[in-house]
Amino acid sequence: MLARLRRELKTLTDPQVAAHSQRFFKTGPGQYGEGDQFIGIRVPALRRLARRYEDLPIDQAESLLRSKIHEYRQIALFILVGRYRRGNAAERAEIYKRYLRNTAHINNWDLVDASAEHIVGAWLQNRSRKPLIQLAASGSLWERRMAVLATFHFIKKGEFEETLRIAKLLINDREDLIHKAVGWMLREVGKRSAATAGAFLRRHYRAMPRTMLRYAIEKLPETQRQAFLKGQV
Repeated sequence: MLARLRRELKTLTDPQVAAHSQRFFKTGPGQYGEGDQFIGIRVPALRRLARRYEDLPIDQAESLLRSKIHEYRQIALFILVGRYRRGNAAERAEIYKRYLRNTAHINNWDLVDASAEHIVGAWLQNRSRKPLIQLAASGSLWERRMAVLATFHFIKKGEFEETLRIAKLLINDREDLIHKAVGWMLREVGKRSAATAGAFLRRHYRAMPRTMLRYAIEKLPETQRQAFLKGQV
């Protein structure tokens, strides 16, 4: 089954799309995606193919996740997310375990954003959140992004405490991609509870990196946005 999927993936490659992706995902020396390899398959095509191969065995999906090719890792995650949603308790446990075992291969923002909430967040919904604290303390940019993006699962259920806890841990992070992720999640909290997000922002906005703050307040009325940006809250 995996061999057939690989053959189909090869038929979908587009050198122009690949060249654009290499630039867009910052794969040059010293950039966050340094060394990542693209073959030029657009996300809608990958999602369609993932649905056709939704029953790919977990061990084969893990093998695909360890590929050097970005789109192979991406479709592996789409398949694993789908399998997690449909799986029984044992299958979900296995997918969660393998996900954390392979964080080194979930190494760009699109890969994290498409999977962390659906696997890590979903698994931890009724369990200890300690793994998120460990991820947030990681030296890996991508593991730290997983920590905050996983909380999107809780946000959608009206639970905000974990997002705020992780946001506070990451407020002094050095990476712009973390600033954006934390700000995004705070904005999502604000969509559901303006009072909760507002209280957090009033306590911490002066310490926030500018990008994090801008993302967090993006949907506020202009007068409120300007008050935060000018330090007049």
